[in-house]
Amino acid sequence: MQKSVFIIPISILTHLLIINGCLYLFTPETYLDKNHILYINFAWLLITYSLDFYPTGRKERFMTNIAKMMQLFIIFGLAYFALFGITQKQVYTSRYHTSVYFIICLLLFLYRWMFYWMRSRYRLEGGNFVNVMVVGRDKNLKKIRKVFDEPDLGYRYLGYFDNEPSNSATYLGPIGQCFKYALNSQVDEIYCMVSKLSQEELKNLITFADNNLKKLKIIPDNKEIFTRAMSIELYDNVPVLNMRRTPIDGQYARIVKRIFDIVFSSLVIILILSWLTPILYILIKLESPGPLYFKQERNGVNCKVFWCHKFRSMTMNTNANSAMATRNDARVTRIGKFLRKTSLDELPQFIDVFMGHMSVVGPRPHMRQHTTEYGSSVDKYLVRHFAKPGITGLAQVRGYRGEIVQKTDIVNRVRLDIFYLEKWSLLLDLSIIYQTVLNALKGEEKAY
Repeated sequence: MQKSVFIIPISILTHLLIINGCLYLFTPETYLDKNHILYINFAWLLITYSLDFYPTGRKERFMTNIAKMMQLFIIFGLAYFALFGITQKQVYTSRYHTSVYFIICLLLFLYRWMFYWMRSRYRLEGGNFVNVMVVGRDKNLKKIRKVFDEPDLGYRYLGYFDNEPSNSATYLGPIGQCFKYALNSQVDEIYCMVSKLSQEELKNLITFADNNLKKLKIIPDNKEIFTRAMSIELYDNVPVLNMRRTPIDGQYARIVKRIFDIVFSSLVIILILSWLTPILYILIKLESPGPLYFKQERNGVNCKVFWCHKFRSMTMNTNANSAMATRNDARVTRIGKFLRKTSLDELPQFIDVFMGHMSVVGPRPHMRQHTTEYGSSVDKYLVRHFAKPGITGLAQVRGYRGEIVQKTDIVNRVRLDIFYLEKWSLLLDLSIIYQTVLNALKGEEKAY
């Protein structure tokens, strides 16, 4: 096995060199002294240790823990600017410190990209690999082989043992022969399929691994129930499977997403709604009688009901709360057609975001009647209600917005909403917002 014990020390040293190099090169001597240098270095080491930033998993890639790096930058930035805010009162010095901070973050980000690129190339050349074998063969073997066969992850799959003989080139023999093979073939990691081993065989394998410095990884008999959002928690020594744990459930995600929602919605309310609302009030009133806003009960997080607001785009009608807008809908007014085509009718929902009922990005909320209907007819539909509903979402920018014409429309919408919950990141939110603005400027086919 070829493992590098120098990866973490090299990364720590490189990060400190980048930070100190930027401080010495770009900060005037009058604004920096040795105590400041020591403070910044200590703060970086303390924060990275607290976040458990440096340990790198074998399967980790550039984007795997990018959210943790953003969290690191935010906390380090607070510590960095707190120092100069306390020690220096000159306003004009702030531009130096701000520039240096962003240069440091940029260089650290570039180093992260270069690190993973170089590690991938090194593994493709045969370095930093681990020899792995599997004991027991079930349906999971084919799935785990896909991971082993990724060349940049550095696995060398030697084969599997099972009591059912096979003509496969990777079949190594019955389970009883795995111990001798593991010693003679320099196996580093043993993956054990619990479904294929007796209790006695499993105990023997655990004892063998402990006594021979072999890493043993147990793959439970999952009955085909695993999902992308599943995680394992320990209650004392009892492993408990959490079937639906998503990134958006974390405290960091909730805080960051809420701060982003407040800041973004405040900007929209102040910079756009403040002057656009009076203009639309006049235009909407001139064309048809009725209120400026259309409000409707919709299901939010945990299916709690809230009032969702829009600029009114239809004439007053009795089936507004039961029938979705269709193409060439006679209820839509002329100004309403423009509002819906450009998605401007959704802008009052930023007030709902500011109040905490919605988020800027998330699964779109549906009418209560449709939530009841789809909840009983569409598989996993209610999973989307584990998060706050959004003004826009991944399903909307992928073409699944507006009218539900056929069942595949709502099925694909739910599939993308669940994918969003399972893969949430701030970068994904920003990407969805960018695509939403782009679609609104181009005009969407289903925006009617």
